[in-house]
Amino acid sequence: MSATKMSEKTPLLHYRLSSSTHGSGNSVGVTVDKSPRVSRKTAGKPPKKLTTFFGVIIPTVLSMFSVVLFLRIGFVVGHAGLYQSILMFLVSYLIITMTVLSVCAISTNGALDAGGAYYMISRALGPEFGGSIGIMFFFANVCGCALYVLGLVEAITVSFGISEGEAGLANPYHMLPLGYWWSLLYASAVLLLCLGVCLVGAHIYAKTTFLIFLIVMTVLSSIFASFFIVGPRVVVLPAVSGNSTQAATANFTGFKLDTLLGNLWGSYTVDYTTGSMMSFTTVFAVMFNGCTGIMAGSNMSGDLKNPSYSIPRGTLTAVVFTFITYNLLALLASCSCDRLLLLRNYSFLCNIDVWCPLVMVGIYASTLSAAMSNLIGASRILFALSRDNLFGGVLAPASQTSERGNPWVSVLISWSLVQVVLLLGKLNTIASIVTIFFLLVYAAVDLACLALEWASAPNFRPTFRYFTWHTCALGIVGCLVMMFLINAIYASVSIVFMLVLLLLIHYLCPTSSWGYVSQALIFHQVRKYLLMLDVRKDHVKFWRPQVLLMVANPRSSTGLITFINDVKKSGLYVLGHVQLGELEMLPADPLQSCYDSWFSLVDYLNIKAFISLTLADSVRHGIQHLLFISGLGGMRPNILVLGFYDDCSPKDNLQDCVFSTGAHSAKGQKRIFHFPPVCSDRMSGEAASAKHLSIEEYVYVIADAVKMQKSVALARYFCSFNQSEVLARAKPGQSGLYIDVWPLNLLRQQMLKDLRMTANVYTVPWDHVVALHGQRRAKVSQVHPRAQTDGAPECVHSFPSNTTLLSDEYLRAVNLLIRENGDPPPAVRFLYLPRPPADTRRYTPYLHQLDQLTQDLGPTLLIHGVVPVITTDL
Repeated sequence: MSATKMSEKTPLLHYRLSSSTHGSGNSVGVTVDKSPRVSRKTAGKPPKKLTTFFGVIIPTVLSMFSVVLFLRIGFVVGHAGLYQSILMFLVSYLIITMTVLSVCAISTNGALDAGGAYYMISRALGPEFGGSIGIMFFFANVCGCALYVLGLVEAITVSFGISEGEAGLANPYHMLPLGYWWSLLYASAVLLLCLGVCLVGAHIYAKTTFLIFLIVMTVLSSIFASFFIVGPRVVVLPAVSGNSTQAATANFTGFKLDTLLGNLWGSYTVDYTTGSMMSFTTVFAVMFNGCTGIMAGSNMSGDLKNPSYSIPRGTLTAVVFTFITYNLLALLASCSCDRLLLLRNYSFLCNIDVWCPLVMVGIYASTLSAAMSNLIGASRILFALSRDNLFGGVLAPASQTSERGNPWVSVLISWSLVQVVLLLGKLNTIASIVTIFFLLVYAAVDLACLALEWASAPNFRPTFRYFTWHTCALGIVGCLVMMFLINAIYASVSIVFMLVLLLLIHYLCPTSSWGYVSQALIFHQVRKYLLMLDVRKDHVKFWRPQVLLMVANPRSSTGLITFINDVKKSGLYVLGHVQLGELEMLPADPLQSCYDSWFSLVDYLNIKAFISLTLADSVRHGIQHLLFISGLGGMRPNILVLGFYDDCSPKDNLQDCVFSTGAHSAKGQKRIFHFPPVCSDRMSGEAASAKHLSIEEYVYVIADAVKMQKSVALARYFCSFNQSEVLARAKPGQSGLYIDVWPLNLLRQQMLKDLRMTANVYTVPWDHVVALHGQRRAKVSQVHPRAQTDGAPECVHSFPSNTTLLSDEYLRAVNLLIRENGDPPPAVRFLYLPRPPADTRRYTPYLHQLDQLTQDLGPTLLIHGVVPVITTDL
């Protein structure tokens, strides 16, 4: 992280669970802790911090082991055989290792705060993607906690439960009543124990999990030793209801070559607990559930002394350790247990251990640890979501912390939701979707790392470099494949749910100051393609209108702005503005504070345009600057559009309170941008204010653009142009929508057909107009096409281009001719714009003649082209 960024007072660096003080600065879209009482007390007594071993290795190992290690290793080896079991472990750990590499890269790229995977994803992919994944990760942890609690209760009731009618003295260990409400009571008690540990704080949780870790390691040591110590024995198999013909016993043979050879290959059969036929995919899905949990250490990121150091080292250590343990246990079981024992007794480890109760203690301990890990993980995610203010005040209470920085409100909310899930009793129906949610989070982490890598952002400099975009892509594909392999329906539902949350957050949450990797990716790709856009390879048949529209005050120019946006035909569109002044006379650049106003306008009008502002000593020089510098490479404006220089009084078309001076948002969190009120200038507001621009300078601007090989369009009467009103004419029952074009060249029907233009041509006699011409030239008949959107006839006229010798009487006659042949009135008229005269002394008469020609014509564009833009070739 750069020194500049580290000095910023943003919530990204100041709302750690463990921070002693909170920054006072606010930024849009993020709410910082506003509890000075907590900050003062925390400053005096900083909260305890967790090391790599206690904060990452232990929680990750216990979460990855869970009950699969003790209750499903026989299930995997019995059905898949040793070879396929090792293959399953290799594939599973390959998938999760790719995600671990992404986690390590992101976690070592800067300051990591509370929230684990949510924090990583949201800061890389933005609030929408991060928030939606965060919610899913939160609910996955909540449901996962409930699953482990119920799993622990079921294990306890199997060992100590007493069925109805069974005498308590028949077996002194069977003393717990059974039933739905009793199971709910036991589960609530276990959950209450988890709540107590999590409420005290992360340091107590770490000590508790360390104790559980010692128990699990002791049990594992006992199991591994039992394979070598315990001799061959006969094991009684659980009874299968409805089938009395199956064998009742199986053998633990000890290490024998025949036993190993019999367990090398797969032998998929019916699962004795569910009655379902097993296959490679179903066994793989069950086994993969035991390989999840790699985010347990990352979820503790806010409680670690050094997250960027601890997370990569601790997570990788846990992954390697569990991988070796799983494969070693599978190998030992294959060498010493009959296939029948593995297939018909999933708790065979209890029967072959030197002391059977010890294995049950390991099952209880690992399940309890997994439940606590999910509960504390859910609370940390909820706390991070509340601090980021993605859902407004809904999650505001969850941001409260204790004096030691423990988010106790988030813990209580998570506990209450887990309690609600426990009311459902059996959770087998949602167990798959919980795993799918975790996989979707893993895929999102890989996607975040992939996006950062592809964006080539200079700030992405992780100290952990053992990853590439290939590992990220492989992790994404692996997670998605596993999701649909486990349950295609649940996978589809989870993705749809994520997209709904994404859209909801996109429209509801405020703008964040986190930075969006999408912008970095867009920049990277745009730069690459701009370099590939070679202007030397331009061709007329691929010509596009690329417009620079000069705007003095948007309040009077919204009609023209929206019109040009509609006719740009996917070309470049730039809104330009010149502010008069000299930078050397000012304390700072006045344009920087104006950009937000213009961007606000673009969003409000829903147009696709860029903003280009400049500071100059005159409007003419400012427009020259914009014509020189606007655009990049092959994307440069080729058309300059100016408002007309006339006496029309501008009309304020931005009456929305959002653009009112001094307005504020309803929440009072940020300033709403505005434009100055319109004034009665001689210009309609599209080029510049009349008091800053003379007639001669205005024509100079036109001449300058022509010299620079830019086409020029002068827009008149667009201050009253209303797009909705114009489009309403084309509705059924109305007169239709017309566009009149009056070009210089003669347009014939065949040419229109070659150009694939839907238009009709009318011949308009104008002998009486030609008679008024100063030179009394021969009578001619000219034609003009009229474009129409509803199939009605269309027409176009033309007139001489040399306006130097034209009289006012002649121009008024042409103007009258155009108006008389405009019934019904067209939406817009297009006329030819003559080139400005070479003699600058004739600039005033030149503009006067244009004014006479277009008087009262309604919305009109005078266009002067400098390059051919049409072709009939394929």
